[in-house]
Amino acid sequence: MASNVYRFKPWNVGRWLIWGVFALMLVLAPMVWTSSLGLTMLSQIGIAIIACLSYNVLLGQGGMLSFGHAVYTGLGSFLAIHTLNFAAAGKFGIPVGLIPLVGGLAGFAFAALLGYVTTKKSGTTFAMITLGVGELVWSMSLMLPEFFGGEGGISSNRVIGKPVLGISFGPQVQVYYLIALYCFVATAAMFALTRTPMGRMLNAVRDNPERVEFIGYDTQQVRWRAFMIAGFFAGISGGLAALNFEIVTAEVVGASRSGAYLLFVFLGGATFFFGPIIGAVLMVIGIVLLSEWTKAWLFYLGLIFLFMVMYAPGGVASLIMMNLRVAAFGKLRRLWTAYLALGGAGATLLLGAAAMIEMVYHVQLNPALGPVMNFLGAPLNTASANTWFGAVFVLATGAGMFELARRSFAHEWGEVQGEIEKEIKRREAL
Repeated sequence: MASNVYRFKPWNVGRWLIWGVFALMLVLAPMVWTSSLGLTMLSQIGIAIIACLSYNVLLGQGGMLSFGHAVYTGLGSFLAIHTLNFAAAGKFGIPVGLIPLVGGLAGFAFAALLGYVTTKKSGTTFAMITLGVGELVWSMSLMLPEFFGGEGGISSNRVIGKPVLGISFGPQVQVYYLIALYCFVATAAMFALTRTPMGRMLNAVRDNPERVEFIGYDTQQVRWRAFMIAGFFAGISGGLAALNFEIVTAEVVGASRSGAYLLFVFLGGATFFFGPIIGAVLMVIGIVLLSEWTKAWLFYLGLIFLFMVMYAPGGVASLIMMNLRVAAFGKLRRLWTAYLALGGAGATLLLGAAAMIEMVYHVQLNPALGPVMNFLGAPLNTASANTWFGAVFVLATGAGMFELARRSFAHEWGEVQGEIEKEIKRREAL
């Protein structure tokens, strides 16, 4: 008689460590950045992480390029803030902490409705349909002021009812920890999705939809279900944004918001799960801080995007993973001088380009302030030809240095990769 044998899969210690560090960072972050600006940025980063990860369910996991993801974050925000106003008026009893789930359900419902039509096509046609749906919803925001609030939007007050255990969600730190809780749970849920049969099938639809159809699966159904899941988490992000800002305007369903999700998910690295998290951090830093430093921040973002497309199309996450692979074989120390040369040349190139851009913007937008402007603590006279020549000289010198450093780095990188491949083959032979 055969006895039952139970086999227990060992714990993935590395994965538990990563998730533990992630949770610890969420808990300790407001203790490190205690200023009001720091808490505001941390709250926005948590919201952006959920939004970017939900977008990556479509782009990275399913290969669906969407130009209208803001529809689901935005409609989730509007439904959430209307629910908050109903709760404040005593018409609907719901705790403030569950308001984001209302946004999630709204995002799920709209994704089910609009996604059923959208996901009937794939590729470029899918992208164009999402763009059309996004423009349709944005135009409706101007046509239906009763729901969207017109140009002023819909405002609310998240402090309603009596505090529970001292939590009223009045202080920003309390709102942050609510966002952090949703951020951790949503991130874990979307990671778990990638390990389910549904997630694997979504990857298969991305890579080879014809073969998926051949083995009997309906690719449209797979895309539609993924679309609804992405809409649900996007709605949660929108609901959290409604609580955080206490106002929702038509801008949240606009094409610029959808474009921001696409841009920063790509910059972070859509092919890796943690790439959108990096992209979310970059998005908040770029929009909040960079926009405060310079009026040309959109121009800089465009240049960064072009640079990444040319030299690192896999995003920041791909750069991290490639260098971790090199470090695992003990060869990273051979590249540090090349990295220093690239960094120095890149900084010189950026300095010259930034000086040119800032001077052009000053001449065009601030002529009433006079020809002298402040750039990184140094006065620059835009009326002087020597200033322009100096900026062009620094730019040209940086470009030349960067190209030389890039070629040297590419040669060294190729040699290192060749040695790694030989080492892999040697280990396989053993």
